[in-house]
Amino acid sequence: MEVKKQSKQSFDEVQQFLTFLLAGEEYAVSILKVKEILEYDTVTTVPNVPKWISGVLNLRGSVVPIVDIALKFGRAASEITKLTCIVIVETICEGERLTMGILVDSVSQVIDLPAEDIEEPPSFGTRLKTEYLQGLGRSGKKFCLILNIDNVLASEELLEVSAAINEETAVEQ
Repeated sequence: MEVKKQSKQSFDEVQQFLTFLLAGEEYAVSILKVKEILEYDTVTTVPNVPKWISGVLNLRGSVVPIVDIALKFGRAASEITKLTCIVIVETICEGERLTMGILVDSVSQVIDLPAEDIEEPPSFGTRLKTEYLQGLGRSGKKFCLILNIDNVLASEELLEVSAAINEETAVEQ
């Protein structure tokens, strides 16, 4: 029996992405990484964390760090409005599975993108590090920036923040 190797990302089929707005631009993340979408609610600030960590959220008894990806991308902090959401994602950071929240201006929709509608990330013209991009999704006349959420949220700093938050909550209990 012959076993087919699957590539890291198979473009042979249609993929689904959750799209959202951030600083007036449309971004997308694989729906397979999204666990849930929450209306913005109480986020507790934590001292001595990077500016792009908004704080933590109590999600059914679990402490979930919230990342303001606008700040992480070098933009102004997200303004909290009635449409602001927290997208709960599951990511792999240095082999460790983490549940994180990302702060977005608003959630748009779930889109299906066939392989031919996904372009390679450009090496110029974006305000993001290219390792943060998985590709560009063609959506009508526009493109949405498809994020590689594992790379966006992966950093030693983030693992340290997660460990510090978990230690702090363990001490409080």
